[in-house]
Formats: sequence, C-alpha cells, structure tokens
Amino acid sequence: MNVLTIAANSLRRYLRDRTAMFFVIVLPVLVVVIVGSTVTGFDRFHVGLVVEGDGARTDELVAALSASPALSVTRLSTAKLAGDAVRRSEQSAAVIIPADYDDRIAAGETTEVGLMGERTSNAFIATQVAVQSVVARQAAVVQAARFAAAEAGGSFTEQLDRAHRLAGATASVGVTSAAVNRGGSMLPEGFSYSAPTMLVLFVFINALAGGAAIIESRRLGMYERIAATPASRRAIIGGETLTYLALALLQSVIIVVLAATLFGVDWGSPVAATLLIAVWALVGTGAGVLSGTVFRTPEQASSVGPPIGIVAGMLGGCMWPLEIVPSAMRTIGHVLPHAWAVDAWTILLSRNGGITDIAPQLGILAGYAAVLLTVATLRLRRHLVV
Repeated sequence: MNVLTIAANSLRRYLRDRTAMFFVIVLPVLVVVIVGSTVTGFDRFHVGLVVEGDGARTDELVAALSASPALSVTRLSTAKLAGDAVRRSEQSAAVIIPADYDDRIAAGETTEVGLMGERTSNAFIATQVAVQSVVARQAAVVQAARFAAAEAGGSFTEQLDRAHRLAGATASVGVTSAAVNRGGSMLPEGFSYSAPTMLVLFVFINALAGGAAIIESRRLGMYERIAATPASRRAIIGGETLTYLALALLQSVIIVVLAATLFGVDWGSPVAATLLIAVWALVGTGAGVLSGTVFRTPEQASSVGPPIGIVAGMLGGCMWPLEIVPSAMRTIGHVLPHAWAVDAWTILLSRNGGITDIAPQLGILAGYAAVLLTVATLRLRRHLVV
C-alpha cells in the first residue's frame, strides 16, 4: 500500500462525514457572506419610500430615486411603517414625498422631502448624501424653469419641459476617480475583506479539528492493520499528510471560486495567489497532523481545536485589521502565521502586488509550515506501532 492509496482511503473516509463537510464547505461560505455584507463598505443602501400624493414631479423623483445606483428603494404605504422599518434597521433611511409636492412646485413655493433615519448611523449619513444628490438634480431643473419663466416669459410648465430637454442634451461634467492609496495597509472592504481572511481562518480551524481523524484511526487500530501490509511507516505518515493537504486545498479552492464568481472578488496576481494558497495549505496541514498527535481523544480535537484556531485568527488579523490595534498587539499577532498570511493578501489585493512583493511573507509562512510539519511528523512517527 503506497502513499497515494493511504491518502485516498483517508480522504474518502473524511468526505463521507457530513458534519465535517459542513464545516469545510458550507460554514466558511456562510461566514464570508455575513462578514462581507456587514464589514464597512456597501454598494447600495436600503431606503423605504412613502409617496403620499401623485403628479408628474412626484413620478420623476420616484423614478430618479429608484434609478440611483447607490439606493435600493422599497415602496411603503405609510410614514409609520417607514419609521418602524428604520427603527428595526430594515431600512437605512426612509424618504417621504408629501401629498402637495407637485402643487407647491407648480405654485413656485418651497417644498420639502422628508427623510427619516438614525442620526448616529453611518449608513444613514451616506444614504442622506445619496438622497440629497437625487433631489438636488430635480431641484436644479425646477429652478432653471422658474428662472426662464420669470426672465423669458411663458408658463412654468413650458419652461420646465424645455429645461428637461436641455438637461438631457447638455454635456455633463465628467469626474474621473483613481486609487491613490496604492500603499494600503488594510484589505479592501466588503467581500474582498471577508473572503481572504476567512480562507486563512477556516483552513487553520478545520485542520486543527480534523486532527480527530488521526486520533480515531489510532484508537481503532487502523495503522496497525495498514502496517500488516507492505506499507512502511513513512508511507503512512506521507498518506495522512497528503490527506490534510488535499482538504486544505479543497477548502481554499471552494472559497476562492465562490468568492470570485458570486461576489466578484479579485484575488490579484493568479500566480502569487496560487502560491500563497499552497503555502498556507501546508501550514494548515502541519497544524492538522500535529493536532492529531497532541490531543488524546477525537472529542478534544474537535472541541478544543476550533477555539484555539479562533483565538489565533483574532490575534492574527482575521477578525479585524491589525492596523487598528496597538503596536504591541500587532507584534503579538505576528508571532502567529495568520498575520503574515493576511499581510500577504493585503499586498496582493490592496497594492496589486506580485510574487516578489510577498516573497518575505511567503518565506516566513514556509518556515512555519516546515516547523509544524517536522514536529508533526516526528510525533506521529512515535505514535505509530509498526
């Protein structure tokens, strides 16, 4: 029995465990979605819209709000329902278009659009700016029509139609944006933050918990039965190590593919990202095999391993950027491999780096992997009775 046969059998046994597959595949994806949706940075803000009247100007404003790329508009029937939705955080804000909106505009009077929200909410502040920009665009056309009616004559309605035509025909001022923070020290917001950090976190956590499989194999005497074949102790160790490496790579590939296809995450240089994933998978492999030799029972590995992994992830910058913590905590965090992996992803995703840019981080992670794999191999060798 050779290394590949042993690895294939162990991997097949692991993949049959539905609970393990939930933690390897389903849970990481769910956490990526949750964290990516809540970590600062939203593409659109949810707004409740209450329309108390009707008319051409009201319809124009409703259409403009609905077309805004910054707003996701939901029609609500009453101001009370809108207020309740804001209080329950179902909506970032609520816009109320009054019943006399069209009449007051036609009469040349000042009219106001109501906006409800939590003043201390960052989402409300951003939503307020987006709503104000939409209302301001309509107000500019109305003001132009009033000025033209007063200076050139004609009815307000006629001049308003003319103002609308001119607004559509007049060239607008273009604004070009460019990223100036190429030396960013934190990952991008949203899913570009959650996907790489959760990859780092869960590959390590599941490796530690997966040590239970080695303990169970020892407890059931499977290694003794394998030893009855021509398989050597080296083949057994190699087979188990290859199994953990395959699981780490499988989990990484799933996160990368789903994040790229579903959430548009750009993983940076394909070659550099692939190499980083491979090196981190080796770190996870070493941690997983070592877990199987340190804990005494499968229950210990599956119950104690994940908390250890979570604490390591917290200290290593998987839960929040290390840039926001005191320098002493950053130093402590970089005792762990997680911080170096997150640093490497930051260089790839925030600074458009390549292999040479993350070479120091790759070297340090390779050192962690070598130490973990060496210690794990020596300990597993001692546990094997061949």
